Amino acid sequence: MQLSKKSGNIRKKLAERKRELAVKPALYRKALITGASAGLGEEYAKQLAAGGADLIMVARREDRLEKLASELKAKYGIEVEVFPADLSLEENINRLAEKIKATEDLDLLINNAGFGGRNDFVRDDSGEAEQMIRVHVVAPTVLTRAALGAMLKRNRGAIINVSSVAAFSPLSGSLYSSTKAFLVMFSENLQNELYDTGIKIQALCPGFTHTEFHQLAGIDKENIPGFLWMKADRVVRISLRALARKKVIIIPGKRNKVLSFFLRCPLTFRLVSWAGRQKKIREIAKI
Repeated sequence: MQLSKKSGNIRKKLAERKRELAVKPALYRKALITGASAGLGEEYAKQLAAGGADLIMVARREDRLEKLASELKAKYGIEVEVFPADLSLEENINRLAEKIKATEDLDLLINNAGFGGRNDFVRDDSGEAEQMIRVHVVAPTVLTRAALGAMLKRNRGAIINVSSVAAFSPLSGSLYSSTKAFLVMFSENLQNELYDTGIKIQALCPGFTHTEFHQLAGIDKENIPGFLWMKADRVVRISLRALARKKVIIIPGKRNKVLSFFLRCPLTFRLVSWAGRQKKIREIAKI
């Protein structure tokens, strides 16, 4: 009986992967990725480089960017430009926006830079909340506007805003959930503005993903059940392939889709509200 159940689960997983691979990713000539030195940003860089795209990689840690750039150039023969920048600083956001405007052949922008935060909003006296707003809200807004000029002239291009299932959650931190929710609504409304163009907007909403994100946010991964985790390569593959479809909000993985539904479902509202008031649950739910 147990063996039959395991076989059934394996077949379901294989069928899901087959559906993911059935849609071929769109091809892009040049992509700019923020937060490219690790995690999903690094994985976007690897998969796009494998597809032949030239890259502009943005992150705070120049040494890691240079190392990754050297590896990708040697392996795939592409052009890679490194642009060190801390996007919690307004001057760096504006500097990067000017770079984007000057890069007229940019046809894919990935607003991936982000962080989870360590402090509750009411106890934060470090300026972390303001930094998060600049990285998660101001930077994607300014960079998106900078990229759209050339994309509209060509009537072609795509922008991915990396959000989170936390966008639907009242458990994942006052500022983190709020800023990620902004990216979802921003993407949906912007795509509606651009409905008659060839430009694609996506809000990617991953759940628990195997990257260093949670370690940097001070979250103990051991508190989170293993079945809830996804690998970064699969999340990015789903995102890139989804650009060939019309859907704006992409939630990778069936479990994340179910979780997002129950977080906002009226029937589970009381339970979710209760959970949001439990400190231990809030600590685990920081995604």
